[in-house]
Amino acid sequence: MKKFPYNKDKQQSFQAAQQGHKEAVDAYAQANEAKNDASYGHEVKQAIGEINEASQQIENALENASETQRQRLTEYQQDIKDMENDLNQ
Repeated sequence: MKKFPYNKDKQQSFQAAQQGHKEAVDAYAQANEAKNDASYGHEVKQAIGEINEASQQIENALENASETQRQRLTEYQQDIKDMENDLNQ
């Protein structure tokens, strides 16, 4: 049976959001590791860029997500907000 393009798009957008979340988490961790380093400002800027990109990918994926994907994406969204709030303090 052939998969519908809609389902393929749904999966691809979910995977993009998943990857974006992972990259944001990695960048956030790097920024935290650099807190006492001269590169901290650069690392924070990098992390905020990744967070913004992940946030957009999550929003896009939520538009056509399945219920299971929606739950995971909502968790990702909360993680992103928490990281962003921490970096903005």
